[in-house]
Amino acid sequence: MKIGTLISFLLLVGASGLKSQVPAAPRDLTIGAGKSLVLDSPVDVQRVSVANGDVLEAVAISPREVLVNGKRAGETSLILWQAGGNRLLFEVRVRETDSRLEAVRRQMSQELPGQQIEINRDKDVVFLRGTVKDMVSAERAAALAGALGKTVNLLRVATPPSEMQVLLKVRFANVDRAVGSELGANIFSTGATNTIGSVTTQQFNPPKLETQPNQSGGVDTKVTLSDALNIFLFRPDLNLGATIRALQTRRLLEILAEPNLLAINGKQASFLAGGEYPYPTVQGGATGGLLAITIQFREFGIKLNFTPTVTPRGTIRLDVAPEVSSLDFANGLVYQGFNIPALSTRRVQTEIELESGQSFAIAGLLDNRVAETLNKVPGLANIPLLGKIFQSRILNKNKSELLVVVTPEIVRPIPAGQPVPEVRMPKTFLDEGAPTPPRTPGMDATGPVPVKPVQDTVPVEQLLKEQQQQQAAPSTPPIQLVPVPMLAPSMAPAAGTPPAGSTGAPANMPYQGR
Repeated sequence: MKIGTLISFLLLVGASGLKSQVPAAPRDLTIGAGKSLVLDSPVDVQRVSVANGDVLEAVAISPREVLVNGKRAGETSLILWQAGGNRLLFEVRVRETDSRLEAVRRQMSQELPGQQIEINRDKDVVFLRGTVKDMVSAERAAALAGALGKTVNLLRVATPPSEMQVLLKVRFANVDRAVGSELGANIFSTGATNTIGSVTTQQFNPPKLETQPNQSGGVDTKVTLSDALNIFLFRPDLNLGATIRALQTRRLLEILAEPNLLAINGKQASFLAGGEYPYPTVQGGATGGLLAITIQFREFGIKLNFTPTVTPRGTIRLDVAPEVSSLDFANGLVYQGFNIPALSTRRVQTEIELESGQSFAIAGLLDNRVAETLNKVPGLANIPLLGKIFQSRILNKNKSELLVVVTPEIVRPIPAGQPVPEVRMPKTFLDEGAPTPPRTPGMDATGPVPVKPVQDTVPVEQLLKEQQQQQAAPSTPPIQLVPVPMLAPSMAPAAGTPPAGSTGAPANMPYQGR
């Protein structure tokens, strides 16, 4: 109620000189905390009553003037008894001063221009209403309103557009070069100088000599060659022979993969060109003579994990982890007849920031190995020049290089009705089949697809719930565990005896992509 109206009402009551004992209807009076208001009465005021003295204070200045002081925010009742028995009732609302509230409103209009945000305060609780364009604006508005006290966030957020999608073009190039040389000789005698025997380093399979008596009382020598190597020499007149191995090998292997991965902004994507191989894992101890064995699968091949994030600057921040691995049987192990290979792995994990269409290269992942195996016959191998005949040598040199080139791009889906890219086949596939592939019926049968959101705005808490559900969703499936009972080492069958339930399968565990 305005002060002028209130004073006119008092004057009207005083001038009329009402003597009625029936109280008039209470009138509303609003005053700010820390503010004062003077009530004038045309007749003398005999008594003043305030229901809540912590909210409002009434002081009689003169018989016809009452000073009302607002102390703190709240509501109370004020009653004035006038001479002649007339009573005036007031419902007084003391509100906080608008200095802090107006300051917050000004800051909000500056920080969030053009957005419809309304702030109302009731005692110590602040109600925030309106519509903002995104979650960042909603959080900033709630932070500003929090300066006034406990905030009830009733804001609505405009339905967000679809998330940006990032296409990652990756090029893997792995070049593996290997050079090997082998040199060795085996010398054998079938009766030279009345001597039967052989000289060998045992690195390459030597010939086997077998003697048996003949009818004339002598001895016949039989030579069995399991590996003729490269050169085989034999002089029947001298009863002397030799096998010589001299080989040189060169190998070049190139592995190239060009995956294109598509991921939503902030979500992880992965690529694997290879497979998974099984390996047993012992779980716990032996129970009743059986070991608890589980089978786990481990990935190998060309693998890539990346998480793109589009920054406010428009650049793309990538958390990328390329990996190239292969099965390594040389460093594996054999467990209860199962050949379990190891993994030869080269992995890089880095975080970089690029603009759309820019590229970066990860190179320098070199693997150089030199292995030399030398066997020789003691004493004879130290003879100058001739000693080389009594030596065997294998030299292997391996060199591999890995290059990874990554190019991120911000892309959008192909519009409806536009032709999609197709793989060109060298020949037509299955001419006898249907001319068109099966597909879901079009909109003429299913009806139009809604392309507009159901709501223009959604509550803040609904968006927060969706974000929490997306973050809680698992990104990778759990490891598959398959229990397989196996005999304990103390109860393993003797050598040459197949285990119970054996079907004659080979001992080596098969490995293949699952």
